[in-house]
Amino acid sequence: MLNPSNRILVCFSIAANALCAGGVFTFPLLSPVLAQHAKLSQPQLTSIVLAGMAGQYPCTPLVGKLVDSYGPWLCSFVAAFLFPLAFGCFSYTVDQMLKSPTPPSQVSVYILVLLFALAGFGTVFSYFSSLFAATRTFSGYPGVASGTVMALFGLSPLFLSFVASTFFTDGDDTSLNLVGFLAFLAILSAVVHIIGASNLRVPIPITLPSQDEEADETSALLPKRTNRSASSSVLDLVRDPYFWVLFMLLFVTIGPCEMVISNVGTIVLSLPSRTIFSGSSGGAASAQVKILAISNTVTRLFVGPIADFVSPIVASVSHAQRKHFISRAAFLVGAAVVLASGFLWMELGVRSQADIWVLSVGTGIAYGATFTVLPSIISSVWGAQNAGRNFGIIVYAPLTGTIVFSYLYAFISAYHTPSGGYCRGPACWQSTFWISAGAQVVAICWGVILWRGWKGLL
Repeated sequence: MLNPSNRILVCFSIAANALCAGGVFTFPLLSPVLAQHAKLSQPQLTSIVLAGMAGQYPCTPLVGKLVDSYGPWLCSFVAAFLFPLAFGCFSYTVDQMLKSPTPPSQVSVYILVLLFALAGFGTVFSYFSSLFAATRTFSGYPGVASGTVMALFGLSPLFLSFVASTFFTDGDDTSLNLVGFLAFLAILSAVVHIIGASNLRVPIPITLPSQDEEADETSALLPKRTNRSASSSVLDLVRDPYFWVLFMLLFVTIGPCEMVISNVGTIVLSLPSRTIFSGSSGGAASAQVKILAISNTVTRLFVGPIADFVSPIVASVSHAQRKHFISRAAFLVGAAVVLASGFLWMELGVRSQADIWVLSVGTGIAYGATFTVLPSIISSVWGAQNAGRNFGIIVYAPLTGTIVFSYLYAFISAYHTPSGGYCRGPACWQSTFWISAGAQVVAICWGVILWRGWKGLL
């Protein structure tokens, strides 16, 4: 049990780690500089940011095992080395590219891809250090603890974008000093996570046999739930057809979300500016990152409590006293509807950089809502005992979806890009958003299938 002073230090490091963990999500601030001054093509930019986004997913089982065995402090310690190595070397490499009179070599691009993948790997360690330190420190309020960490993590791009736009802009055109910002990010993340490694030494929980017995007794009273929640192997999971329906739903919703998060900087660059952003593509990109972060964070703060109220988990002890209004699958359907609306707005309503805010808000809402309800859905349907493992498996859907939709955007944009320049005009992304909007219609249908198939579970 932590004493009050230690708990304060733990809370400080939880918040600091979460706020500094989202460096890879600031790529939209970096991409205009890399496109305009370093002369990187859209496929090259997409490869770099995809490495950072995809680097978060494959290693989650390994990181989870380290947390289970040694505690959150070790994850913070590893992040203290991965982040400065990634951002520091990225800063140095870009500096050399900007100083060179010749176009960047393909080897330099590969180095940037590798370094951003390393930053994505560090993101997982940092996020897990905060998340599991919070849920173990406040074990009596796991929903509030995890929701708060998710919200702080969602605020990370907003916080870092504010720092970038306030302290790392060059001249009157508010162009980002990319090299200086990345060097600062390397130093900040190293200091914060070293402190976290010292503070986040929280007790490792001990699993009691009685907990499993209670879960079995509860499951026995719910015949419809028993077949799925009792499955303990990965083979049992992948044999469930509803698993693949959920997998594909996440593929076509989270994939386009992360495509927008990664590429909103070059989407801004493709459109003419208006007075709202003072004619600056750098300022417009920073504004969209902030809008995305705010909408994502606010959604996570509101959707969690709302879902607990209108869709109490069936296995909850207090379920008998709490009325169930709607399935949690409704939140997945709602996210797809919001996302489709944002994509259609890009086709029908966007005329300038100032109009992209609708896309940013819609993406943030869909992204935040889906990830907020996903852990409880997985736990409720397939049981809490293997919820971490099952979550680690299901997140391969966003990984593959992000790759597919990001390269779809990249190659369509490259097709419309003149030689020696960067893509301008709606043609850069129109086809991508038509396809993505159509994918949301399919996602809505899959969500309804889950709603009906999991009736009584969610």
